[in-house]
Formats: sequence, structure tokens, C-alpha cells
Amino acid sequence: MTTTIDLNADLGESFGQWTLGDDEALLGVVTSANVACGFHAGDPTVLRRACEQAAERGVVIGAQVGYRDLPGFGRRFIDVAPSELTNDVLYQIGALEALARVAGTQVSYVKPHGALYNAIVHHEQQAAAVVEAVRRYDPTLPVLGLPGSVWLAYAEEAGLSVIPEAFADRAYTPEATLVSRREEGAVLHEVEVVAERCVRMARSGEVEAIDGSVVPVSARSLCVHGDSPGAVAMARAVRAGLESAGVAVAPFVAGGTP
Repeated sequence: MTTTIDLNADLGESFGQWTLGDDEALLGVVTSANVACGFHAGDPTVLRRACEQAAERGVVIGAQVGYRDLPGFGRRFIDVAPSELTNDVLYQIGALEALARVAGTQVSYVKPHGALYNAIVHHEQQAAAVVEAVRRYDPTLPVLGLPGSVWLAYAEEAGLSVIPEAFADRAYTPEATLVSRREEGAVLHEVEVVAERCVRMARSGEVEAIDGSVVPVSARSLCVHGDSPGAVAMARAVRAGLESAGVAVAPFVAGGTP
């Protein structure tokens, strides 16, 4: 049974006059914020504001790095050369680090986004490329990913601190991977169901897959997607459910000023 778990959400995904999600409200619930870095979403003004709000709330900031894919919101696989992917990830972490530093805080971990997150579950070259970027930038930065992924295996081999995570509002396959968003039922919207699943994952280390089978899930952090409808209500329900079940909600890494 997990007695303490982190609660994270994707933030900073608005762009210009287009607003996505309620960052300010989510920052009152989560303990870690996966802030976009401008490649899949976010612009400098949006990202700086997200960093400032996170700093004010004492929420730890992570760099959510992804493919260079604003039109597709980073949810389309890109067959980018490993060396270019390493440079893209370095660029994104550095950009967010600058905005976080001005806000009086820092980037405290790295989490891939969208299609990149799913690709490096199995794609060895891209997984190695992202590991290389984090290792080169700051080998003390923890990284988040799917348990059993090539990405976390390579990161651990490189000496990085790995944080396995689970998803509150995403369906799982019998292989303990995420169901593709192209398939029906990939995203869960029923607040009570999601909250109960999270308590089960935290207390029993298991989740019911889309076919009804039970698969093991070992997680130190739970993700609630900030762009999902009703994300704030869902995050609040998840946190309340965890705390009612005796599971403390706290960041997996201490944030703070540089």
C-alpha cells in the first residue's frame, strides 16, 4: 500500500488568446505541475504566468517536453532523428528553466508529453535521446514515465532518478499501457469512477484494464489531465478520495528557489 503519492497535472497549455484548462484552479489541488515548454503548447507569456502561479502556490514545476507539433498538440508521432530530439528537449528544458527562475522557482523534474511519452515506452532510439538530453542538462533531475517503459529503464541505467506514474483518467490495456486516444473509452470522464480507480491504484497497486482484467500499476505519482472536461472537479475528487483513504498527497521532490 502506498501511504504517500504525488498528484500532477499538465498546465501552461493555452496559447495567445486561446485558453485551455484552468491552471490557477488546478494549482490549488495538485502538488506537481507539468508545464508545457512551447513545442506542443504554450507561449512565453502563458508559461511565465504558469510558473509564477505555481511558485505562489508552492507547487513543484516539471518541464513537459514534447515533439515540435503545435498544430497537433504534440499528439502525433514524429520520426525525428535522435540527435535532433536531444537538442529539442534541451531547448525546451532551458526555455522553461529561464521563466521558472524569473518566477523565483526552478524546473525540478522532466516529463515527456503526448505522442513522445507513448513512443518512448518502446522506441529505443528516441528514449535514449530524451535520456541523453536530461543527463546532459542536469543528471539530478528526476524523470516521470510509464512503469516498465524503455524510457524509464534507460533513464535508470544512466543514473537518473525515475518516478513511475499512473493516469487517473486514462484507460489501460491488458499490457498496462495506455489505450490510444483514437479508441473509444480511452479517456474517462466519470468523477466518482476515476477517484475510486486512483484509490485502488494507490492502495493496491492495480487497475482494471479496458477488457476487465486487472493489471499491476506501481506509481509514485498520479496524473490528471488539465485539458480534460471537468479536470478541476476530477482532480479535487481524486485528492479527496486519496486523503479519505489515508493516502497523503505530497510532491515526490521538493521544489524551491534555485
